[in-house]
Amino acid sequence: MARVEPRTPQWLGLGTHNTAALLIAAGENIDLFGTEAAFAHVRAVSPIPASSGRTTRHRLNHGGNRAANRALHMTVIVRLRYCPRTQACLQRRIAEGRTKLEVVRSLKRYVVRDVFRTLRADLTTLPTRT
Repeated sequence: MARVEPRTPQWLGLGTHNTAALLIAAGENIDLFGTEAAFAHVRAVSPIPASSGRTTRHRLNHGGNRAANRALHMTVIVRLRYCPRTQACLQRRIAEGRTKLEVVRSLKRYVVRDVFRTLRADLTTLPTRT
């Protein structure tokens, strides 16, 4: 694991199981996903508009890779429990009028953005097979 992913497991909430689920979901060619938005859509963390009337809301995409979504969800839950910065973000967003589920959805999006950058950097330095 350390040879393949030197940086990703060092993040809070991304242990070996969560990193393995994200690696399996990414595959060997992460360049197939042009942007982190495409990566998020396949991981089932892209927001889908669920607005009605004057209310503007988004819901989570329920398609995609559920194992990777679970890994991202557990990462957010661990960060909500142990990271003061994430806890402050949760409190700030709740004070803005958002629900806890909406905040968790947006935190998943932040995590997938950082994970995409890290996975891309790690997988491009991976030696090629012969």
